[in-house]
Amino acid sequence: MANIAKICAGRLPAMGKFPIGLHSIRTFASANFEFIKTETTGANKNVALITLNRPKALNALCKGLMTELSNALDAYERDTSINVVVLTGSEKAFAAGADIKEMQNNTYADCITGNFLNDWTRVARLQKPIIAAVNGYALGGGCELAMMCDIIYAGDKAKFGQPEIAIGTIPGAGGTQRLTRAAGKSKAMEICLTGNMIDAVEAEKIGLVSRVVPAANLVEEAVKLADKISTHSPLIVQLCKEAVNTAYEVSLQEGLKFEKRHFHATFSTKDRKEGMTAFVEKRPPKFTSE
Repeated sequence: MANIAKICAGRLPAMGKFPIGLHSIRTFASANFEFIKTETTGANKNVALITLNRPKALNALCKGLMTELSNALDAYERDTSINVVVLTGSEKAFAAGADIKEMQNNTYADCITGNFLNDWTRVARLQKPIIAAVNGYALGGGCELAMMCDIIYAGDKAKFGQPEIAIGTIPGAGGTQRLTRAAGKSKAMEICLTGNMIDAVEAEKIGLVSRVVPAANLVEEAVKLADKISTHSPLIVQLCKEAVNTAYEVSLQEGLKFEKRHFHATFSTKDRKEGMTAFVEKRPPKFTSE
């Protein structure tokens, strides 16, 4: 478990807020982050729960928050005791958007030379499964952040939208791209060109979210899903996630070829052999991620 602390040591202290050093994951989980909270949860304590924590700003996504989130994901990526990550906000807001005050005076040159929004891609690049548990508002960058996750569970009062058009700009972190892939061109155009919000029921109907649950039970249900995923081989889960994500990037024929090669690759793993042997022997498998 100390491996997370080793990763954080040398990264977080440089930000001037996180005196972590070489300690255990428990210390990391209770670190004095400014904009997020982290903890381990789940039936076997192998689920990382990250909570966005800027309540007065409705979890607006400022640079500091996204840096902390990126650092936490770096650490959980390398911690072999963590199999799945759940990302959530408050019951009032998952994230109401990017921090407008922070970007108000940006220029085109600032955006280009500073590679604005580059840090946001860390969520989409996580190898382990990440589940967004969305309550309240998920607007603009908040909606984009949720779409970077692998699965979205929504509370029954959640609201999604891309309102950037109303402030003279367009989505910049995947709103025009991931939303189109999830909901289709017509619906994505309507959402992006009007700035109108949609509720959780409509979000499920168009395929943006996979399940709607009562708001009070949202995080619990997301953790249950993470627990179910965690019963499988972490190695094979990562291969499967990569195969599904590839479907969005390549043609059907290329995707089928990629899938078949990954399927073939599982036959070189101990976990594939253990899984099939356990099935034949009618016993639970004991996966080792090998």
